[in-house]
Amino acid sequence: MLICKMLIGDKLKHSMQYFQAVKIGKERASKAQMILFKIAGFSMLTLTTKKINGKFLPVGEENYAAVIQTKDGFVTIMVDGDGYTKAQSKALEKNKAIEIFKKIIESGIEEYSGDKVEIWTESYPTVQNKIS
Repeated sequence: MLICKMLIGDKLKHSMQYFQAVKIGKERASKAQMILFKIAGFSMLTLTTKKINGKFLPVGEENYAAVIQTKDGFVTIMVDGDGYTKAQSKALEKNKAIEIFKKIIESGIEEYSGDKVEIWTESYPTVQNKIS
């Protein structure tokens, strides 16, 4: 009985940590989404959590900008310091994605310095420096 209670307690603790990470991450990602929305006129929320070493964590508070290329076009994104995407534009033509990226940088948000980002289950290289 004691072992069952311990196992249930561990599962509840893990579940509560996950839902707490989702709540905090949603707040952080929503802020990034609003920044991108104000500049681009549209924005979609992407990730609210990230999984590191088997643990779910909220996306980071920091906001950085980058551009990626998907099969549908170029996407301007807002990421945390680890490169987890918090918000994104829709797929655009190259020039429009770079225009939005430059406006984000002009607003005081820094460029993401990493060379790849995580969005959903995919990893994409950043391309803003290769196409601007």
